[in-house]
Amino acid sequence: MEIKKITVLGAGQMGNGIAQVCAQAGYEVKMRDIDQKFIDNGMATIKKNLERGLAKGKITQEEVDGVLGRITGVLDLGESVKDADLVIEAIPEIVKLKLDTWREVDGAAPEGAILASNTSSISITQMAAVTKRPNLFVGMHFFNPVPVMGLVEIIKGQGTEDSTVDVIREVSGKLGKKTVLVNEAPGFAVNRLLVPAINEAIFAIQENVATVEDMDLAIKLGLNWPMGPLTLADFVGLDTLLYISDYFVDEFKDSKYRAPALLRKMVRAGWVGRKSGKGFYDYSSDEPKPVRFH
Repeated sequence: MEIKKITVLGAGQMGNGIAQVCAQAGYEVKMRDIDQKFIDNGMATIKKNLERGLAKGKITQEEVDGVLGRITGVLDLGESVKDADLVIEAIPEIVKLKLDTWREVDGAAPEGAILASNTSSISITQMAAVTKRPNLFVGMHFFNPVPVMGLVEIIKGQGTEDSTVDVIREVSGKLGKKTVLVNEAPGFAVNRLLVPAINEAIFAIQENVATVEDMDLAIKLGLNWPMGPLTLADFVGLDTLLYISDYFVDEFKDSKYRAPALLRKMVRAGWVGRKSGKGFYDYSSDEPKPVRFH
């Protein structure tokens, strides 16, 4: 199957990044969200990313114009998927929301269209089961920021056909991404290791083992991470991290995946990281400042 038209559901942090790389690879893209302001914000982010590349000489003005011209913002879900060859969902990590969305998409998308979820933890098999095409349903997990990160996890659900995986592997290659194939399990490959690691860093802050900046510095220099675990937590979103942690406990039935009380308290306070202006760092100024917890 040749993919020509891609619909991205969600214009947020992940969605606009996916839309950008798809358009840069030459695909015609529809980027759908529930409110025009989200679409406008997503397009503004894409334009900013491209202009940054233009300033560095990595892309020409003609290429910038071409990418922007291949992305169309759409509000109506049915309209967005009616002629799609591939639908990539990048909406919030809420099971009911995803299931409801996929039911509607399945009824509106062409019969042979492939359905792919960018979920970072939720069961591909569970989502595929609400559609009439589990053979064409697959996980396509990008990493943030999408234009920069080079990996896509391909997650095979119980009914996913090998031919579907082959198409997603080919598309990912055209996007400039390397792929790994994962048989479905909570958290797949990366987040199964990453989320408990970040949580352990938060437990250390909760127990006053180290300051935020020292914990980040220790892991950056000691383990050669490009950024510290608490900076990364803010980047991912503490609400997303908490949701994944709770989902892991439900799925694995193992308390080792439990969320720290500090993480839950911060989410309740609205301190969910960069997107809210405060998390383990305060982003109210140009230079983020670590938050003191003791």
